[in-house]
Amino acid sequence: MSRKAKDLINTMGDQLFLTDGGLETVMVFHEGVELPQFASFTMLDTDAGKALLNRYYNAFLDEAAAQRAGFVLDTATWRASGGWGQVMGLDAAQTDAVNRQAVALVRALKAERAARGQSVLASGVIGPHGDAYAPDRVLSASEAQAYHQRQVEVLAESGVDLISAMTISSHGEAIGIAKAAMAVDQPVALSFTLETDGRLISGMSLADAIHRTDDATDAAPVWYGINCAHPDHFKHVLTGDWVARIGSLRANASRQSHAELDEATVLDDGDPAELAREYHHLLHVLPGLRVVGGCCGTDLRHVAAIGRSCLRHAH
Repeated sequence: MSRKAKDLINTMGDQLFLTDGGLETVMVFHEGVELPQFASFTMLDTDAGKALLNRYYNAFLDEAAAQRAGFVLDTATWRASGGWGQVMGLDAAQTDAVNRQAVALVRALKAERAARGQSVLASGVIGPHGDAYAPDRVLSASEAQAYHQRQVEVLAESGVDLISAMTISSHGEAIGIAKAAMAVDQPVALSFTLETDGRLISGMSLADAIHRTDDATDAAPVWYGINCAHPDHFKHVLTGDWVARIGSLRANASRQSHAELDEATVLDDGDPAELAREYHHLLHVLPGLRVVGGCCGTDLRHVAAIGRSCLRHAH
């Protein structure tokens, strides 16, 4: 782990950090926003979209402040890699500009909150090269590094505190992303998405994916995470020393599979109180957990309940 990564961990200390919920599902199902290719960065194109993003972020920041928790503030760049930019009709320079604009928005919010004494980390989000739930092919580590390097560099140069990779479905892509971040001395957190059996889409166990990534990168990631899966899908696999490497949990509110969620026309937002209880139970088996939030189907209600439950446990 690099000096910058260790400094980040030391800065966070023992404080629990909240993060947001399912940004894209909130915008589509609650706000009626059209997101081509599920790309929330398109909201940066208009003043109305930027205002809506600011309102969304500030609601979560207010909740974290009320609970005296830190906050990891994610950029709206999950779909802002070079390949997805091409799909959206953007050239490389335009895609770079989108990433810079997204970082500028969260850095402005971070500065506002810092003036109030709130601890906020600006997180540069990257997503998988293709569809995380039905990839057309699996990238090798070298292919993944080449694919993600430019976005990682732009996010780092724009001033994020760490790179956060979300919904990663293969250890090769995780290794490539970690090496891309290492090349620019940027702390990186890697979050895997799991199927209903608690395994990666390839059938690889989460334990194996984490071990292989750590072995290939000299344990460079500041932590690993699980996102876009319900606790019922993975809680049974959380055994062994390796679980201490899991520092982030962003579960779905829904127990549906990824295939079912892709076909859904109505949002399954589950039960916020029930989900919060699941997180409380998982705290007993995840000693390294430091960031909690939500993914698909979750909103401020879920994250507020999760925060209260987890902070009560911590105290």
